[in-house]
Parts: sequence; C-alpha cells; structure tokens
Amino acid sequence: MPLRDRLLAGLVALLWGVNFVAIHFSLEQYPPFFLVGLRFLVLAIPTVLFVKWPGVKVRWLLGYGLGFGILQFAFLYAGLAAGMPPGLASLVLQASAPFTVVIAAVWLRERLSLVQGVGILIAVAGLGIIAAERAGASALLPVILTLCGALGWAFGNVCSRQANPVSPLGLTLWMSVVPPIPMIALSLLIEGPARIGASLATTFTLEALPAVLGLLYTVVLGTIVGSGIWVTLMKRNPSSRVAPFSMLVPVAGFISAWLILGEVPTVGDLLGGAVVVAGVLVATLVWRPRSRIPADVEPEESPTATAG
Repeated sequence: MPLRDRLLAGLVALLWGVNFVAIHFSLEQYPPFFLVGLRFLVLAIPTVLFVKWPGVKVRWLLGYGLGFGILQFAFLYAGLAAGMPPGLASLVLQASAPFTVVIAAVWLRERLSLVQGVGILIAVAGLGIIAAERAGASALLPVILTLCGALGWAFGNVCSRQANPVSPLGLTLWMSVVPPIPMIALSLLIEGPARIGASLATTFTLEALPAVLGLLYTVVLGTIVGSGIWVTLMKRNPSSRVAPFSMLVPVAGFISAWLILGEVPTVGDLLGGAVVVAGVLVATLVWRPRSRIPADVEPEESPTATAG
C-alpha cells in the first residue's frame, strides 16, 4: 500500500473520528432513525439531479447502501441515543476492520497474512477489554448496537470493492439514494410523526445550531470527503490492507470527545483503545525480506517514492 494511500487513510480516520462528536450534537435535536434518513436525503436529492450514474451493477450499489448507509448508521445512532459515549463509539465501531477482513477472506478469497492475522487478533482483544469494561458498568446494550453497526459497515466495505466503480465518489453519492426512504419509514413507525415534526419545527432556532452544523459536517466531511476517499482506497488496494486503518478513528474520536464534550474515558477504555491501536499498527505493517543486491547492480527506484 503506497505511502500516499496510507496518508489518505489517516486523513479519513481523522474526519471520521471527529464525526462522532458531530453526530452527538445532531442527536440532541433529531430522533436517531430520522437523522439517518435526513443525513442521506440531503445528499440524495442533488445526487439524482446532478451526479452521473457511477456505472456499477445495481446489486452492489444496493449492498453498499444497505451495509454502509442503513445498517451501520441505524445501529450506531441507536447506540449513541441509548447512551454510548461518542469517543467510545468511535472505538467500538472499528470492529468493522476484523469483520471486513473475515468477510473478504470468505467471500472474495483474499489472502490474509500471518502478520495481519496477529494484528487483527490483537485489535479484537482490545475490543474485548472495552466490552468487559462496559458490561461491568451495566452499559452493554449500546456496545452491542454499535458492534452491529460495525458489521453493517464491513458488509458495505466488501460490496463497494465488488462494485469496482469508475468513479468512487460517484458510488458514494449514489449510495445515499438507498437509505432515506427505508429509514424515514422506520422512523415514522418507531419514533412517530409527532417527534419528527417537533424536531423539524425548531430546526432554525439558535438552540438547534450545533445540531445543524453537526449534520452538515457528517454530510460534507464525514460522507462526501471521507467516504469518497475511503471507497477510492478500497478500489485500488486489497480490503485487508485498507480496513485496519479504520481502527485509528478512535484516536481522533477520543481526543475530540475529550476536548469538545469533556468526555473522560475510563482506565479500561484507554487500555482497550491502546490495544486496538497496537493491533492496527501490526495489521498494516508490511514485512518484506531484505534481498542482497550485487555491488555492480544499481537498485531500482522505489515505485512509491515517485507516486503522485
């Protein structure tokens, strides 16, 4: 995986880490399922009107929209609404990385190296520490909901790779067409028209400004920029190389939640987070045997050194 792609993956991790604080503010104004539908509706309308069809098979677009758009965010927003701290949610959701690797290995027959396998196991152990910490605090349900969201994200990752779009950003934008109707229908059924109406009626008040700004952040930076880069990386690299970078999201998530919300993680949360970060570093480390080069042969220039 070229250095350029590693840096881009790190940028996505930063954008998605701060995204959890933005979602927290939005959930103070809007019901969770309706917020998911609203988030993607804002994207879907201009996409249908102005963005060219990405040239992919419909089944992969629907699979990407179902996994990444509906399952991930429905469970994540429900978990946050149920009391999941934003910083911790940014960590637990990164279970999508081992889920993605497993699905890719079974479904796409992608090879998993020993080093990657060890890194994934370390990361899973870190997530286990977090789960044990939360179970002891009688707050396991939000963790379970967030893990279900991670599984949905993993399914979406593999579908986006299978789609192999000409325009990854086009795929990301057209994916937004899938969630609005199912999520708004689910919101009407579960959250009710009265709750939805009340949230919309106060949207343009000063008190709702943080929620609206949070929504704009998730749409522009979290979805268009972050997801567009992510799908591009998934297209030109094996899923097992890209997915572990998502486990760096909690670094930005914990720091932003601490600075903005005053959220202080427990010792168990920090320990689990450290183990997860260690796992991602191991999983993304590429080992190459050193080869001896004859003295009369000049080494070839590294292809990554001149990459754009």
